[in-house]
Amino acid sequence: MADGTRRAGLPARIMRWIWLAALALAAALVLGLILFRFVPAPSTLMIGRWLTFQPVERRWVPLAQISPNLIRAVIAAEDQRFCEHSGVDWVELNSVLEDEDGPSRGASTLTMQTAKNVFLWPGRSYVRKALEIPLAMAIDLVWPKQRIIEVYLNVAEWGDGLYGAEAAAQRYFRKPAARLTPAEAARLAGALPNPILRNPERPTRGLQSAAGRVQRRVGQLGPLGDCAVPG
Repeated sequence: MADGTRRAGLPARIMRWIWLAALALAAALVLGLILFRFVPAPSTLMIGRWLTFQPVERRWVPLAQISPNLIRAVIAAEDQRFCEHSGVDWVELNSVLEDEDGPSRGASTLTMQTAKNVFLWPGRSYVRKALEIPLAMAIDLVWPKQRIIEVYLNVAEWGDGLYGAEAAAQRYFRKPAARLTPAEAARLAGALPNPILRNPERPTRGLQSAAGRVQRRVGQLGPLGDCAVPG
């Protein structure tokens, strides 16, 4: 009888532990949202490398020390409605979902990418995407636009173990991120979809083509990037 009672109570205990774990995770995310609003944030990729004793090269710099050329180039390349949406670009997301051939392209905003880089794990999965969307909306609610782009540009991967605009500018162009030219910024932005294989210092024809598209989009961006550039 006692064994039966214990077995009957096991599902309830499991559910209780699941709820406690979910509450702990939610509390950790809220704490992270508040903390990283003010202090330098690592990415989960960086943490993974530290835990496995692999080198990490990253130099956190405030947004005022990153060239507006790079800020605008990244917005033009990755999320042209960054200044207009609230973390999720529903126009682009609906367009992808309604694609008759299936979702063959992404609709990830810079805010969603920041959520993934700082709070979630790499790789593609519906579970991660389901978490990414509400997290991005929470980030947009708690952080101003300039803080979002500041964190993104300090955690973005630009090579094997290479993170952030300052480290990338120093390695590829031997100058601080504040002094990046429009062409250099376009090459860095063009490398983001595949930073391990694309080298901004020695651009392939594909990267040169991507950088050219970025520069054209920057010219078309106009005031849509103003919210992210320090005044």
